Amino acid sequence: MILVGNAVLSDDIKENFFVCDLEACKGACCVEGDAGAPLEDEETKILEDIYPIVKDYITQEGRDVIEKQGVWVIDKDGDKGTPTIGDNRECAYALYDERGILKCGIEEAYLDGKISWKKPISCHMYPIRVTKYDQFEALNYDRWHICDPACQLGKSLQVPLYRFLKDALVRKYGEAWYEELVQEIEG
Repeated sequence: MILVGNAVLSDDIKENFFVCDLEACKGACCVEGDAGAPLEDEETKILEDIYPIVKDYITQEGRDVIEKQGVWVIDKDGDKGTPTIGDNRECAYALYDERGILKCGIEEAYLDGKISWKKPISCHMYPIRVTKYDQFEALNYDRWHICDPACQLGKSLQVPLYRFLKDALVRKYGEAWYEELVQEIEG
């Protein structure tokens, strides 16, 4: 285990290689699973504020679901998350591009400069999942067969998971925290 600040990271985060390969997986993490993207408390307000802009970036089906269920929902485990289309199909904020790859409508609005929030931090940090406890947060690598191509690409490019997720980790914990993580791992 690696300890940085109030975060405990599994050794998998330093030992495994990873680079998303959207051509291979087609954005499967936006459609697979048993719920939408986990949301932090403050992210629910952000979604409420940006939805009038983001709705122009998502599918009609996604808009219909959001209009019916809300911009965020409480899932079966009692956690806050994004709504999904149908019976836990794709995230309501997802859309397919011309190549059949799922993209995030929130992130598309961000990339167009329409909003200043990139996407839920749980999406940005995937495949790391954060579990919050009273005194610390546990960061674990969520192994999933849909990410096998990302593991293969990361290994061929020799990009460790913590390096691939630098921007997300800095966004969540700050630059100084990330530099401490790198120091802990690389010495």
